[in-house]
Amino acid sequence: MLNRRSLDPEQRTLYGANLQPPAGYVFDAAVATTFSLDFETALALPVSLALFAAENRDDILSHPLALLEGAERIAGRLVVFTDAGHIQASVRPHSRLCSLLERIVVEVAAPHGGAFHPKMWALRFTPLRPEDPARLRLLILSRNLTRDRSWDIAATLDGVISKQPKAINRPVAEFLRQLPDLATVGAPDGTKSLVDELAEDIRRAEWSLPEPFESVSFAVNGLGGKPWRPEPCVRLGVVSPFCDDQTLSLLAGLPSAEKPIFIGRSDELAQVSGPTLDRFTRVAVLDEMAATEDGEEADATALQGLHAKAFVAERGWDTAITVGSGNATRPALLTGGNVEIFTTLTGKRSRVGSVEEILGEKGFGRLTRPFVRDEMNTADAAQRAAEARLDLARREICQSGLTLRCERAEPNADGAPAWRVWLAPSKPLSLAGIGVLRVWPITRGDGHARDVLEPLRQGQPVDLGAMPLVDLTRFLACHLTDETENVTILFSTGLMMEGLPAERHAAILRWVIDSKDAFFRYLRLLLSELGDPFAAALAAQDGSGQGAWRAATDDAPILEEMVRALCRGGDQLRAIERLIARLETGDGADTDPIPAEFRALWNTFRVALATQDAAHAE
Repeated sequence: MLNRRSLDPEQRTLYGANLQPPAGYVFDAAVATTFSLDFETALALPVSLALFAAENRDDILSHPLALLEGAERIAGRLVVFTDAGHIQASVRPHSRLCSLLERIVVEVAAPHGGAFHPKMWALRFTPLRPEDPARLRLLILSRNLTRDRSWDIAATLDGVISKQPKAINRPVAEFLRQLPDLATVGAPDGTKSLVDELAEDIRRAEWSLPEPFESVSFAVNGLGGKPWRPEPCVRLGVVSPFCDDQTLSLLAGLPSAEKPIFIGRSDELAQVSGPTLDRFTRVAVLDEMAATEDGEEADATALQGLHAKAFVAERGWDTAITVGSGNATRPALLTGGNVEIFTTLTGKRSRVGSVEEILGEKGFGRLTRPFVRDEMNTADAAQRAAEARLDLARREICQSGLTLRCERAEPNADGAPAWRVWLAPSKPLSLAGIGVLRVWPITRGDGHARDVLEPLRQGQPVDLGAMPLVDLTRFLACHLTDETENVTILFSTGLMMEGLPAERHAAILRWVIDSKDAFFRYLRLLLSELGDPFAAALAAQDGSGQGAWRAATDDAPILEEMVRALCRGGDQLRAIERLIARLETGDGADTDPIPAEFRALWNTFRVALATQDAAHAE
């Protein structure tokens, strides 16, 4: 978070910490945007929001029951918009639970041909005490929803919903409202109403500004209107990993009393002309020592590389710090091709600091060193051309109307049901300059890849093979190789799927809850109360070995927890009722994880629940 020591590298926070509700509140709804994401990070989000926090993503991913219940609890209350074709993929099979993200992740395309590049969260939290007001949080970041360990920056604003709209919030509210219209293959049911609801809340938000800032403003580029860019000022400092000659020339030419400072990346600066760089008083890059903290060998937690974007401007007695998604590039700041989002926080220079204090040796600048020309080889023209061809093919794949068709197949050798999936183009694809295109469902891995280049060019459907119900997914991994250069890209995209069996979700449920022990631990998750992350985290652990009816440190029987749930109104018991119905749904269920003794107990509670519902109806 920005504070008195703005951009001080010693002031750090974990991404997940910014998503945690205030004390006395629980998660209610959220809309997020990102340029790229990976499945594992996205899969961990619902757990972080609805169940419990963890210091790192791997802690959450090790609990499949928590992943399942997290996705169930936030269903219809979280949507993540990401640039089409920039979901990261792997050659190994992804977890079958990634199919749950089909209800959360929506791929979109920038309307003016650039990248959909904003990184933002709009969150709403509801109070545990009815008399308290709902609270909002807005995050404007430079970080994508990936496992990247680069240096990034975020501005966090907390607020409440006022009665009247606030003019400063209009850019963010309008940005949110337009998101569903940018979807490349449609959005899940309820997405537009959720987004519109949060947009209206943000429109009326009254923010508590972090010290020492006195005002805030927002800007969105790429959706029409004049793009935001830095204005004339006394002095300008820029942090941007990506840059180009034309944009740096514009920034250096802004009327100012002193030459600006620029901090970037060596590989990008190597492509900028010497005369342009000479117009800056200092051009620096992240020192390699900064990636390993004290110069020791890098470990899994070390920050590596520069990804933060910031524009620091001195104006009169004030200093304004603009953070967000936009780099110092033509698509971000000049042409408006990219969709970007920014927030500017302004305060007195005596308290916020000057450009030199923030980006110099006493601030972030102590992690940098002077840029030395020719220290890196620039990519040759042939490689850049190949990368451009691959990117065009990526866009064509994501926006050409490809669909997946699912149909019943012959049972497997063991008699288990199987489904065959076809990849069907609506028209022949050009895919110019592509030498090889291999695709596979993300749940299967590249051992099940099919070469689809020629069939797609001819407009013909391709058989992707037969698979079990739990492997069916809308997400397809795509591996493209350039026709002339040894350059490849690997990504995933979600396609419309026709004929997806309604029982697929129940099959995934049974795949996770595959034993009596798993069933009882999942019951504990269902019975954990809102606002009690410790109980949820404890329930997600492996069984304690104390018996099916007793787990956790207090040995509290599930029977007692069910009685308490009934006394509280029965909502958690209704969730158990839905769970049992799903576990009994569909074919292919060769095992029953529901113990007979629990079924007998459940019949008693089901009668009590029905009696309670009837009383409420009267």
